[in-house]
Amino acid sequence: NKKTAKGGKGGKKKIIDPFSRKDWYDIRAPNTFEVQNVGKTMANRSTGMKSADDSLKGRNVEISIGDLNKDEENSFRKIKLRIDQVQGKKLLTSFAGMDFTTDKVRSLVRKWHTLIEAVTDVKTTDGYLVRLFCIAFTKRRPDQVKKTTYAKTSQVKEIRRKMLEIMVREASSCDMKALIAKFIPEVIGREIEKATFATYPLQNIFIRKAKIVKGPKMDTARLLELHGETTDESGVKVIHHEYHEPEIQDEV
Repeated sequence: NKKTAKGGKGGKKKIIDPFSRKDWYDIRAPNTFEVQNVGKTMANRSTGMKSADDSLKGRNVEISIGDLNKDEENSFRKIKLRIDQVQGKKLLTSFAGMDFTTDKVRSLVRKWHTLIEAVTDVKTTDGYLVRLFCIAFTKRRPDQVKKTTYAKTSQVKEIRRKMLEIMVREASSCDMKALIAKFIPEVIGREIEKATFATYPLQNIFIRKAKIVKGPKMDTARLLELHGETTDESGVKVIHHEYHEPEIQDEV
């Protein structure tokens, strides 16, 4: 065949390594967390109408709180960050959600105990609409003889009402940064434990999941503030001198 001999249609295609068309980018976490450089990701270089920024913006990354805060005890918490802006080779992210690992949730479940869950939507002071998922378990009393520790339906309803009340109170009175700080030491869980002790003793009370339902419009200034950077747009003061027309000379 002449076409095959000349290297036409039957010729082999040149194999190009797809990674040769990609660039590496550094992912930066907000200054809410101890560690800012949390990892790397890659994207195809900008070619023609396709921009690398468009393929990077909106990506979600999931990182353990053990890596973000160097805290191995809370490594079962997973933080979701969303890439909002590209600055050269740096990717600025914002908080997008929090969840527990599957093995942690399964390790909490016990036989002969009542599991109580509560879900509510709360708006923070800086305009974030957050959906909070709370989980709690009944606790054996010190002098209990009975094998099971089941709560009555009326007690479960009362506990859930108090859980929702505390979740709304704690989340609506602070901004998103302060709310994230409340998740790790489990401030909301301790408040629920104190409030529900008279109804039925509880244990292992956690905000197991937080989801951003709707957030405010993320402008550049706000995002840079989250990362400890500022945009100085004040400029330099310009001194205006009075303009005087030159005198007309008789001779040149």
